[in-house]
Amino acid sequence: MPLPRPASPRVLWTDLRAFLSERPRHQWAIAAISALIPALIILAFFIDSGQNIRPREEIVYFKSWPATRTDAEIRAQQKADLDRLNAARERRRQEFQRLDESMNRIGL
Repeated sequence: MPLPRPASPRVLWTDLRAFLSERPRHQWAIAAISALIPALIILAFFIDSGQNIRPREEIVYFKSWPATRTDAEIRAQQKADLDRLNAARERRRQEFQRLDESMNRIGL
C-alpha cells in the first residue's frame, strides 16, 4: 500500500480553514475555555514559583559576657533562664488547657 503524497502548505491551509469554518459557535467557546483553564493553572504555578523562595534575613542578638565571670554567676544565669523557659511552657500549657475545656463545653 503506497503512502499518500505530501500535500503542499497551501492545500493544508485551505483544508484547515474549511474544517474550522464548519464548526458551530458553541464548540469554539468550549475550545477556548478548555484551553484557557490549563493555561491559567500553569500561569498560577509560574507566578507562585517566584514568591517566598528565599529565607528572610534573621537577626540574632547575643549577650556579651565579661571574661572575669565566675562559675556561680554562670549557674545563676542558667537557673534564671531555665525558670523563664519553664514559666513560658507553663503558660502555653495553660492556654491549651483552657482551649481544651472550651472545646469540651461546646461538644467538640
